[in-house]
Order: sequence, then structure tokens, then C-alpha cells
Amino acid sequence: MPEVAREVFGDVAAKAERYAELLAGPGVERGLLGPNEVPRLWERHLLNSAAVATLIPGPCSVVDLGSGAGLPGIVLALLLPGADVTLLEPALRRTIFLEECVAELGLGNARVWRARAEQAAGELTADVVTARAVAPLDRLAALALGLLKPGGIVLAVKGAKAKAEVRAARDALRRLGVQGVEVLAAGRGKVDPAATVVRLTTGL
Repeated sequence: MPEVAREVFGDVAAKAERYAELLAGPGVERGLLGPNEVPRLWERHLLNSAAVATLIPGPCSVVDLGSGAGLPGIVLALLLPGADVTLLEPALRRTIFLEECVAELGLGNARVWRARAEQAAGELTADVVTARAVAPLDRLAALALGLLKPGGIVLAVKGAKAKAEVRAARDALRRLGVQGVEVLAAGRGKVDPAATVVRLTTGL
């Protein structure tokens, strides 16, 4: 575990290290993570996900849309014990892995929900919806807004092309009722490179 990760994860560093082992072991074996990702697991995945936690306001409910192997959802549940985190994922093999991680790490504030976002809309709502490598921004926003409480926020972890993606999606976002769109560098000074996050806000 890199020293910066010990600082970021603090009291839950041991659990974060165990999660890294689960990703590098069963996660790779079951095809949830590519073997080439293992050497950069901390920098590219765990610390990148941890940066998202700095953008979540206080104790609240969070839905991690298309949670996959639990990035950023599991990391958020580790770092934000006051948050109620739902890991929303449609694929059975991924939900099995997520259930194992939640149990192994003793995450009492996390639950796994197997469904597509369209199926969960109206049944599942949260203050914050997070997503990482799920879909282009216009499509992602349509899925995420169906899970969002009034006045909630969407935090979409994106790459270097985030600003171009925002420009391309601007009309679609306006039609969806998105009022604020910001491209943020999260975790700067702790995470190198900082995580690029698109924050979408809606009206009350």
C-alpha cells in the first residue's frame, strides 16, 4: 500500500488493503478487472475513487450506478461510514463479488441491489448518484436522474475528455432539467493525477 493511501484511508487502511487483495485476486480471476490494472490498482482505481468522497456532502444516501467491482462504491462506503451506500449492478457475477466484498470488509452501511438503473428508478432514490466508466454523459445523466432525490447531485468520474463530453451533452442535459454542470479536479494534492469528476446539480 502506498504511503499516500495510508494517509487517505486512515483508520480503514487495513480494510482498503484487503479490498485491494480481493480486486487483484478474485476480481481478476472472474474477469471484473483486467490483469494489467493490478500494478496501478491504487493510483488509478482506489485513490481515484477515494477522491470522489471529498465531493460528497456529509452523511447522506448514495447510489453507485453500475457499481461493477465496487469502484467507487465500496471505497465510498469505507471512507464515509455515515453514508448509506447502495451498489447498483445488473450483472450476477459482479453482484456476487460485491456481496462477498461487503461481507468480508464488514460494511454495515453498504448493500447490493441487482437491477438496471431503469428498473430501479422510482423504487430506489438517493441524495447522490455516483458512476465511473458507465456510459457517455448524456445517457448517464438520464439514468442517474431517475435515481436522484430532488436537489440531489450526480458525480460522474470521467477522463481527460470530460470537458468535450460536457460540451457534446449540453443540450441533452438542459432537456433533462440539469441546472448546473461543473468539471472538477478531485483529490488534488493527495491523488496524482487528480480525479476528473463531472458534477451535475438539479433543482429542488
